[in-house]
Amino acid sequence: MDVTTAVEQELTIVGVDLAKRRFELALQEPARRTLTSKCLSPEAFRLFFANRSRCHIVMEACGTAQHWARVLTAQGHQVSLLPAQHVRAYVRRNKTDAADAAALIEASRCAGIRPVPIKTVDQQLVLQLHRVREQLKATRVARINGLRGMLREFGFSIAQGATQGLRQVHEALEDAENGLPDALRPVIGGVLEEIASLQQRMDDLERQIQQLSDEDLVVARLRTIPGIGVLGASALRAVVGRIERFRSGRHLGSYLGLTAREHSSGELRRLGRITKQGDVYLRTLLVHGARAVLAAAVCAERRGKPLDRLRAWALATARRIGYNKATVALANKLARLAWVTWTRGEPYRGGAAHAVAA
Repeated sequence: MDVTTAVEQELTIVGVDLAKRRFELALQEPARRTLTSKCLSPEAFRLFFANRSRCHIVMEACGTAQHWARVLTAQGHQVSLLPAQHVRAYVRRNKTDAADAAALIEASRCAGIRPVPIKTVDQQLVLQLHRVREQLKATRVARINGLRGMLREFGFSIAQGATQGLRQVHEALEDAENGLPDALRPVIGGVLEEIASLQQRMDDLERQIQQLSDEDLVVARLRTIPGIGVLGASALRAVVGRIERFRSGRHLGSYLGLTAREHSSGELRRLGRITKQGDVYLRTLLVHGARAVLAAAVCAERRGKPLDRLRAWALATARRIGYNKATVALANKLARLAWVTWTRGEPYRGGAAHAVAA
C-alpha cells in the first residue's frame, strides 16, 4: 500500500448530497463501517467543515458543486466531484437524499470512476459568458424564425439564413404597396430592433471573452489551429482546464464525444456513430469549425489554390466517406491537434502547402 492510499484511508469520508436549502451528509469515520447522517443548512455546512480536521469530501458534479469544492479545498479538505451518472448505480433501494449521500461514499472507492476537475473562478467566468451568448443567440434565432413564419402567412417567402432572411424582411417592411397590413408593420419593426439589440449584445460578449483571453498563451496557441477561433479556444481552455489529465489526443477526442461508439463482443467488433458524450457546446464549436475548414478547402480546390496537409486530408476523407462524416472526422482531428499544441507549448505550424492536382 502506497503512502497516498494509507493517508486517504485515515481520513473521514463524507458524502454530500447538495440541494438548494438543505445538504444531506453521510459520514464514515476511519476503521468504522457505520454511517452517520446529518442534514445542514448552507451556512451550517460551511461552519461544520471549518471546525473539523481534514476530511475527504465526495459530491456529485452538479449545480453549486464547483463553488463548494473551492470553499472546502480552501479550508484544507480533500474534495472529489464524481459524475452523477456513475453514482446512480450505487444507490440502494429507494432514492432519498440520505441514500444518495451514502452512495457517494461507495462510488468514491471505485478506481474506475474519475473525478471531475475543480474549475477556477476564471474558468467558470468564461463559461458563463459563453452560456449567456448562446442564450442570446437562441433568442435571436427564435425571433428570426418567428418573422419568417409571420410573413409567410401573408404570402412572403423569406430565405433561410440570418443575413439574407433579415435583408428580405427589411425589404418587405419598406415596400408600402406589397399588401402587408399596416398594423403589423410596427410590430415587425420592433422585432427587428430586438434582433439588432441581441446581435449587439452577442458581439459585446464575444469582445469581453476575447479580452479575458488575450493574455492567455494557451488560448493564443490554440487559435493558430485552423477552425478554432476565440470562442473555440477559450471554451477549450475553460472546459478542459489541465491538459495533463489526457494521455493523448485520442483521449481528448473521446472525452468530447467525437470517437465512435463501440458495441463489440468476442472477435466481432462493431463501431457506430460518435458517442456524443462530454460537453455538447464544445463539441458543437469544433464541428462548426471543421465545417468551415472543409468548405474553405473545397473552394480552394475549385480555384486551383495550394492546400496544406490538413485541408488535403479533409478533402480526401470527404471523397471517401462523405462530406458530413468527414466534417466530424476533421473535428476529431482538430481536438487531437489542440492536444498536441497545448502539451508541446508551441503554435500550430501545419504542413507545407502543395498545389492541387488537376
